[in-house]
Amino acid sequence: MKRRAIAPVETQAADALSELAAALSGLRTPEQVRAFLEDLCTPAELEAMSDRWRVVPLLEEGVPYREIHERTQVSVTTIGRVARVLERGAGGYAAALHRRGLRHR
Repeated sequence: MKRRAIAPVETQAADALSELAAALSGLRTPEQVRAFLEDLCTPAELEAMSDRWRVVPLLEEGVPYREIHERTQVSVTTIGRVARVLERGAGGYAAALHRRGLRHR
C-alpha cells in the first residue's frame, strides 16, 4: 500500500494562514470583520492587535515613541516592535495605511 506524505507542520501552518487571510478578504464590511475577529480572538488578543494598529498611524506621522506611549499607554517595547515591522515587515501595515488613505513614507 502506498503511503501519502503528511505535509510538514510549517506547510500546514502556511496553508492555515492562507485560509484565514482568504476568510478575512471575503468579508465585505468592517462590521463583518469585527464580528469575525471577536469570534476568532480572545479579548486580550483583540486588545493587543488594536494597540498595535493604533500605533501605526502615529509612527507614520513621525510621532516620537515616548509621545505615542503617553497618548496611547502602549508600551515603548511594543511601539518599537511595530516600528520595526512597519519598516521591514511583509508590507501589510503599509497596504492597510494606503487603503485607509494614510500615506506610507
